[in-house]
Amino acid sequence: MSDVKIVDARGSFCPGPLMELIAALKDASVGEELEVLSTDKGSTDDIPEWIKKVGHTLLSNFEEHGVYHLRIRKAK
Repeated sequence: MSDVKIVDARGSFCPGPLMELIAALKDASVGEELEVLSTDKGSTDDIPEWIKKVGHTLLSNFEEHGVYHLRIRKAK
């Protein structure tokens, strides 16, 4: 399993988690995986919608103990 960069956006509200992901992706290499941790349920809609629009890959999207985990692979 490759190293995954964690983007801890817990406690941040829309559009905070998405903005934190965008900032992290700017520093990431193509093919790198990032996992956003968010307590904002809106992230489960906003982030996948943005990922699809810009062409990255959403690897997983699940909730565990009130924290939403969204794993993304940078495509470009």
